[in-house]
Amino acid sequence: MKKLILFSLILFAIPALAQRPIARDTSFTIYSAYVKAKKTQPFISIAQPRLVGEIDSQMNVTYLKLGNRKLKLDIFYPLSDIKKPAVLLIHGGGWRSGDKSQNYAMAKTLASNGFVAVTVEYRLSTEALYPAAVIDLKAALRWMRKKSGKYRIDTSKIATLGCSAGGQLAALLGTTGDLQSFGEHIKCKYSSRVQAIVDMDGILAFIHPESGEGDDSKSTSAATYWFGAGKAQKPELWNQASALSHISKNTPPILFINSSVARMHAGRDDAIKQLKALNIYSEVHTFPDAPHPFWFFNPWFEPTMDYTISFLKKVFGERAF
Repeated sequence: MKKLILFSLILFAIPALAQRPIARDTSFTIYSAYVKAKKTQPFISIAQPRLVGEIDSQMNVTYLKLGNRKLKLDIFYPLSDIKKPAVLLIHGGGWRSGDKSQNYAMAKTLASNGFVAVTVEYRLSTEALYPAAVIDLKAALRWMRKKSGKYRIDTSKIATLGCSAGGQLAALLGTTGDLQSFGEHIKCKYSSRVQAIVDMDGILAFIHPESGEGDDSKSTSAATYWFGAGKAQKPELWNQASALSHISKNTPPILFINSSVARMHAGRDDAIKQLKALNIYSEVHTFPDAPHPFWFFNPWFEPTMDYTISFLKKVFGERAF
């Protein structure tokens, strides 16, 4: 019954939402995050990628058409004739704001180290409610496999990487694979499964003692905007969007990189227990004094990328590079 309800939502609600004008929320930017973080950590600076190998890029490529709406992605890749592992990078911004360009520094760094890195646009809550973003991102993964020859992607070695809301989405994509509830009921030639997950300060569970989402007592939470209803009204959606609800023997290895903000990793420790019980590899790295959007700033950017690259090479194997 839950799948039928969600299928109806996908069929009827999302096409209608896709046709309405897009109200862009530009409140979350690297600079706005920098100004806020600098008040308590005046030593920080906005990170720039340090490239160790030559890269190329292709920008604003359409990966999905929804009526007149075209969703875009950017591809950064090493200058190599050999197929490489790929990473889909998902920006944060509370499922409401943010932009794919915010992950350029990470994407360039990954490409410089031998990965095909894809930064992706997806529909935010001002345009379409959950599960539109999930369906978009799964379409991006299928697009990457479809275009693997052109961009020299090793389709057996694809990871999701996300920050904040993007981290939640990266974990959800990785734990749901080809699950039918997210639009995979359509017979697709290409899979949306991934072989690794990198979650940077993205929650694993919405309805959880550690989660701050859903507290609408003072103002509407970002998740309530995204789901279109509070957790008391639609708990099935809030649970369905939680990666913790989907961990199974098919879940790939996960890297958790976290700030000191505890609510940003709600459900993480429970997820690790489940992964251990299933003999699935995971790593945790925490920056004790870091602000939430640490991935934008020095001194945390380089160690964040070092942890990420080391983890992906461990999972995919050094020979992949």
